[in-house]
Amino acid sequence: MAPSHAGVDRLARTAAAVRVGVTGAVRVGTYAARTFGAPAGLRGLAVEWAWLAAHLAVYPAGLLREQLRDVAGYRTDPLPPARRGLVVTDPQAAGTPILLLHGILDNRSVFTLFRRSLRRRGFGIAHAVNYSLFTGDVRAAARELHEHVEQLRDRTGAERIHIVGHSLGGVIARYYVQRMGGSDAVDTLVTLGSPHAGTLAAYLLPTPLARQLRPGSDVVAELARPAPGCSTRFLVVWSRMDQMVLPQRNGRLRHPDLEVDELEIRDVGHLALPIDPRAVHWVADALGRTERTAHPLRPGHQLPTGQSEPVDAPSTPAS
Repeated sequence: MAPSHAGVDRLARTAAAVRVGVTGAVRVGTYAARTFGAPAGLRGLAVEWAWLAAHLAVYPAGLLREQLRDVAGYRTDPLPPARRGLVVTDPQAAGTPILLLHGILDNRSVFTLFRRSLRRRGFGIAHAVNYSLFTGDVRAAARELHEHVEQLRDRTGAERIHIVGHSLGGVIARYYVQRMGGSDAVDTLVTLGSPHAGTLAAYLLPTPLARQLRPGSDVVAELARPAPGCSTRFLVVWSRMDQMVLPQRNGRLRHPDLEVDELEIRDVGHLALPIDPRAVHWVADALGRTERTAHPLRPGHQLPTGQSEPVDAPSTPAS
């Protein structure tokens, strides 16, 4: 009888797994039809493929390590009015170095247009770095990031820097900030399409790194732990059309100890987030202000009188 019961149990578990898989596939199909069937979704898909083609063209150049040039100071006379305005009005913001960190199987070339936009806005130092394509552990990559951060601080003399991470780069930078004391060196961390709560797409790759990016992994659980005293500001950009962060809401950052501002975009794919004009403008505008305002949902701060706390934290939609 025991073998019979065991066989029935296995059959039941298999049937349950099939039902879950079918239900998930139906939901994904429905979502894809609703998203990519809309005009905005079709435009977003076209931009994603166009940027993919352009990115492949510049990818080989991004394999080379970028040399950080010494910065002796800032002169405003050769700058166009837009850049000169930022430097004059807030030289501290313009002089804060920005470190750009790419995603999985990528390199610094993904920030080609993003960095150009930052420099046009007046930011003096936007330095992109590469980590190994064969990185198999988020923690090891975070230790490597620590070395890049210290080198950038030493070369520029800056006490704190900003970090912009795309996809996996945002997860690595977040681990460095939260779990390795990086908040002392990082003023603001920007994440573009980073799977803060994991992604189901990671099940497609049977690698140790992919396992760390799955929902409920040890790394995801570790990042969910308390982070008292973390002074870094988080700027989170996520898209409802992200095809790599599944479900897309896992690109949001929910943590009671962190100061988080969020930009929600509905019609941009995963790879195109660093070139989306709305995302670039929002990030540059936030980094261009050194004054920090208390986030309304950050622990220890009270909401304005007469305002009730929402069930779901607010986001800044961009349609």
